[in-house]
Amino acid sequence: MLKHRGFPGRLPGTDFQFTIRRDNKKGVTPIVERERFADRKPADRRADEGFMAALWENFGDEPFERGNLDAGRLSWLFGREVIAGEDPFDPVSYDALLRIDERRARASFPEVFAKGGYSK
Repeated sequence: MLKHRGFPGRLPGTDFQFTIRRDNKKGVTPIVERERFADRKPADRRADEGFMAALWENFGDEPFERGNLDAGRLSWLFGREVIAGEDPFDPVSYDALLRIDERRARASFPEVFAKGGYSK
């Protein structure tokens, strides 16, 4: 499992996890498309925004390997702002390639891209 060095382990000041420390010996947690409802808590929205900012800062519009990125956090963005970077896509592989759909990410998280520090 690739460990993304320099990627934040969690949203600063919270327990919202962005990466995992080691592979799951019981099996890889699949990446699934989770529906985000309009009534989500502000803290959950901040975690999504922080994770998207970290993804953009680290990978930009280039494909990236899932590696040690948290499947739960990825699942909140998967199918919208983060999409499969290969066909066929294996949702239970640490080697699976993903990429940011920049158009959708900019629409969903304009504040991430407006800050100016998140461009590759």
